[in-house]
Amino acid sequence: MEFRQRALACGVALGVATAGLATLPVSAAATTAQVQWTDCKPEGKDDPNVVKGSQCATLQVPVDWRNPNGPSFGLAIARRTAKVPGDRVGVLMWGPGGPGDSGVDRVKTGMSRFSQNLQNRFDVVSFDPRGIARSSPVKCSAALLARQPSPVPKSQADFTATIRYNRELAADCRKNTGPVYDHLDTWQTVRDVDAIRAALGESTITFHGSSYGTLLGGQYAETYPSRIRAMVLESVVDHSAPSAKSFLDAQASAAQDSFDEFVKWCDAATTCSLHGREIHALWAGLLARADRGEVPDPQKPDLPITPYWLSFNVFRALYGPQWPALADTLKKLDASAPPTGQPPVPTGLASNTLAVFCQDWNLPVRNYQEYAGLLSRLARNNPDMRYPGQLIAVSMCLGMPPADNPQHRLKVHGLDEAILLANAIHDPATGYNWAQSVERQLGRHGVLLTYEGWGHGSYDGGPCMENTIDAYLVSLDVPDRGTACPAVPPVS
Repeated sequence: MEFRQRALACGVALGVATAGLATLPVSAAATTAQVQWTDCKPEGKDDPNVVKGSQCATLQVPVDWRNPNGPSFGLAIARRTAKVPGDRVGVLMWGPGGPGDSGVDRVKTGMSRFSQNLQNRFDVVSFDPRGIARSSPVKCSAALLARQPSPVPKSQADFTATIRYNRELAADCRKNTGPVYDHLDTWQTVRDVDAIRAALGESTITFHGSSYGTLLGGQYAETYPSRIRAMVLESVVDHSAPSAKSFLDAQASAAQDSFDEFVKWCDAATTCSLHGREIHALWAGLLARADRGEVPDPQKPDLPITPYWLSFNVFRALYGPQWPALADTLKKLDASAPPTGQPPVPTGLASNTLAVFCQDWNLPVRNYQEYAGLLSRLARNNPDMRYPGQLIAVSMCLGMPPADNPQHRLKVHGLDEAILLANAIHDPATGYNWAQSVERQLGRHGVLLTYEGWGHGSYDGGPCMENTIDAYLVSLDVPDRGTACPAVPPVS
């Protein structure tokens, strides 16, 4: 397993962007005219391989949809037209997750996450959300990003320093990105999606969002219900959590549940490299050693890793889930010698992810005493995953202005078709209880399809999930309420 410290998923899956400087183009008015498509081309040695048939374009949209005649910027979009034109149903819009994922990259590499049936019948379209990749990406000074503080402050002084750093980073990113930096929230992105729809000349779209893309889908349904033909929300984000406490409780409990499932698997599977070991005790020992600087970073073995980042990497391994590889890595770390390098370096987490998150969520914490109380509560209730991956999102939003698109319960009216939700029972990032909550918020407009297995994402959870979702997207066959698909055990 590759431990990936630079990819942060927030369940909200959180992402990263490279540091640097860029200037935002602020000329040209927004337009909904037909876009000009050209074949996608590689954009450098690190650009993903471009699959034949992918087309790219740029759509000018307002920096701020509240001022639609003001400055604009180029929104990068991409598509793959239906492979069987005679069977074409319409446009299937893919809502990227993260925040931080590139929908253009997804399309350019072939959109293999969708079945051949969907690729035959739909023009698959996606985009780089504002502030991401090619869409006026957030740019921040590398030296400042390298000073990123720990999401686990040890004192009021640390807490105050984190607030000071967050404000300094935001000012730097704003200066080097341009006006779009203050307009990255999902409220704005909802309008970007509708501008794409209009530019394509479509009266309605079919939408599939995953993880953070489900927040986008739900709010699009609130805003433009008559423009939705069908909508799938996979690995569902509940944007109604009212406080940092409720948000972190949900995140940590989901991660703890998935860790417990990993332990159950290892106890039963003789192929697990930790079979017969007391994994909870082994993990507690690793956390204690990491707190003393005695556990090496799996990617940089000469440097120590902190308990938070060690936990974050385990959290990411539960996404697949990658149980065999996770067991191998924990066994290797348990036998490792202390690193010889200097104290741990910051991860280089960039601000495109957190700028979006902090504009979508109000999760204030008043002082270190309250923050420490949250950490104690997490440790008490989730002994293995006491540091949920999303903790850094809360810490990096400390001291930020109130969100432009704060959390609220969904209010969707006037849909012609039900929205299909899909979620694994054991999802480490978007817990099953979040999907149940959103189903309740949608009322008669929501139907939850349950995957009785594991991992973040469930469309690829076996033939039952894929066929049920495809039937809904293609033929509008809505499954009965309470429909569930059996788990497909991870390869052991």
